[in-house]
Amino acid sequence: MSRSLRLVLPWFTIALVALAAAALRFGAIEPPAVAHQCTADGGPAWCAWRHWAVLGFLSYGYGYAALTAAFIALVARHPLAAWLAAALGIAALVLYCFEAGAFALLVGALRLLRAQADGLPPGDQHRQPEGQVQAQP
Repeated sequence: MSRSLRLVLPWFTIALVALAAAALRFGAIEPPAVAHQCTADGGPAWCAWRHWAVLGFLSYGYGYAALTAAFIALVARHPLAAWLAAALGIAALVLYCFEAGAFALLVGALRLLRAQADGLPPGDQHRQPEGQVQAQP
């Protein structure tokens, strides 16, 4: 796997998690027609998972999961833990758990950036692109 793909792939998957959470929120939770269909007796079978998704943000479960992942990312200092904190943070942010989601997204993103920067060779972090000379003040 190329170096640039290794740097971009975690951020791309976090964006996919955000899209999935938005699809869940705007496609299955918020539409009034879906809510009415699921409150009627004998609703479709998928109403059970919609009910659990609604209970997840009513009980602040997404926020607690994001905060737990953020704590693990701070303690473990592993890129996977940082990615999990950022992914759960963006999902909690989209699914109505604003404070905990924002905190977990911030912690996860900063830890992931730090892990990616630590993985670069020392000269690559502050090097100018080839052929460009930095102007003196």
